[in-house]
Amino acid sequence: MAYVPGTALLAALVVGCSASTGTGSSAPDSKPGEATVAAAAPGKYRTLPDPCRAVAPSALKDLLPGAAELPEDQQKKVYEGTATVTYNTDRRVGCHWKSEAPDSSHTLFIDFERVVSYDPSVSDDDRAREVYAKKETAAGLSSPSATPSSTKDAEKQTPSSSNSASHALSGPASEDGTADEPAGGSTDENGSAGSDTDGSAGNADENLLPRTLDNLGDGAFLDDLLTRAGSTAKNRTVSVVFRTSNVIVTVEYTEQPTVSTVLPDSKELQDRAQSLARKLVDKFSE
Repeated sequence: MAYVPGTALLAALVVGCSASTGTGSSAPDSKPGEATVAAAAPGKYRTLPDPCRAVAPSALKDLLPGAAELPEDQQKKVYEGTATVTYNTDRRVGCHWKSEAPDSSHTLFIDFERVVSYDPSVSDDDRAREVYAKKETAAGLSSPSATPSSTKDAEKQTPSSSNSASHALSGPASEDGTADEPAGGSTDENGSAGSDTDGSAGNADENLLPRTLDNLGDGAFLDDLLTRAGSTAKNRTVSVVFRTSNVIVTVEYTEQPTVSTVLPDSKELQDRAQSLARKLVDKFSE
């Protein structure tokens, strides 16, 4: 056997390794000509605030009349609220409050939904925009992509047609935009919408009809629904839904008078619900 010097053997091994690995070439797993797709931007919000602490005590006193007259321990219980049971508090949380007064009862419910897109090509914000649009459509209102003229036409519906459409939303719609049908009817025996449906003054003011709202988050709408609670009593629920980045917030404010012949006032409930919604927008901006 021929003798090979150690230095010569080492050089041969180095040359062989260099030839097999292809120094300077692309990584073994890369595919020539394959374009890299950038992942869509994540949403602004990664967590959700505690909904039962999101409403200031001073606001709760206005929204829950009658609670202030209760003994201190009962007041505290009312103002603490009750958290909604959810399976993932990073994705959805809620809280509700209820107060009883001699002339009426009031219920407040807020819901925070953080939308996450599992499609890398669709951002969380875009997915949240789709979910919000379904909720707006379920309320019988124009979609965010509608032209200004069609939006105005939708806001100028007659009380009967607008309230009929608003019955599509009796609570926070799920992500697929569905909502439960409300119980009871609200038309008179001739089938037309009158004061029984439209409020204490027939809701003749079209500014109180279900509508989209300006300057509230990245998109918002208001729904106003009068339904029967039992055989004779009626309650009115005003819902304000808005989107801020990848979070959708729902505020539901309900009044049920003790006397069945009394109808809750639309303007008062709408003003209070909108005021709270605007405070919640600021809460998310902190």
